[in-house]
Amino acid sequence: MGQKILVTGAAGQLGRRVIHHLLETYKVPAGDIIGATRNPEQLAELAARGITTRRADFDDAASLAAAFAGADRLLIISTDALAQKGHRLAQHKAAVDAAAKAGAKHLFYTSMPAPDNSLVSFAPDHLGTEQAIKASGVDYTIFRNAWYWDNFLHSLPHSLQEGKWYSSSGDGRSANISREDCALAIAAGLASATVERGILTLTGPQLLTTEEIAALAAEIAGKQLQVVHIDDKQLAGGLASAGLPGFFVDVLVSADANIRAGNFAFLTDDFRKLTGKDPQSARSFFEAHKAALTS
Repeated sequence: MGQKILVTGAAGQLGRRVIHHLLETYKVPAGDIIGATRNPEQLAELAARGITTRRADFDDAASLAAAFAGADRLLIISTDALAQKGHRLAQHKAAVDAAAKAGAKHLFYTSMPAPDNSLVSFAPDHLGTEQAIKASGVDYTIFRNAWYWDNFLHSLPHSLQEGKWYSSSGDGRSANISREDCALAIAAGLASATVERGILTLTGPQLLTTEEIAALAAEIAGKQLQVVHIDDKQLAGGLASAGLPGFFVDVLVSADANIRAGNFAFLTDDFRKLTGKDPQSARSFFEAHKAALTS
């Protein structure tokens, strides 16, 4: 029997794909995998395949102690608790503390690129979690995931229907990556025997402006799409008038500001180092999701 690998957020989009790749791509035995989530009844399909499932509520320290028991390599997937400032960081610190006390040999965490030099509203959550992990004394691998291509599928269909994409990102560039590629790379790290401490930044293969992304999406969707450059205040007002909650308006506006400042404008080959493959290109991603773009 190999080392026990535990994945938190196992019912979520990233967690499920990480477990998929552990099983199917890297052939980790189901008996060596533990899937943890707040509602383990959502993991019935994984349990049927022989994966151990446990309850892990990041707001319940006792549940974390029980969930993490016996785990050797433990992935903490960042939570989505963004509505209340400081809530997510408190959750993450509780998870790091529970993992250390449970005797985890190696911690893995999903962070964001350069959280120490970022304008994104939730960057302090990631920076604080990274600091807590480093202070824990446990060996670690931090995956700094670039902005997901998948996130564009929430807004691009509407923009394509309207023919306009309102943005305050200016001529800044970013190297976005698909969630699926992140899952593949993270699973590779979990399945490996590495014990080295390190930070890996997972990016796509290209640095693109909003204009270039819009042109590509429009070409594939067969529609017209004009990028309308506005300032942060105008963008915030438009998003708020569309009914988005305040914390999410802050996320989107700060992300555009971060792109405009050049803080997402770098590429790495960390994905290839982990997987031996090239990350999916923007064109390939949009072609694979053409139905979503035109819905």
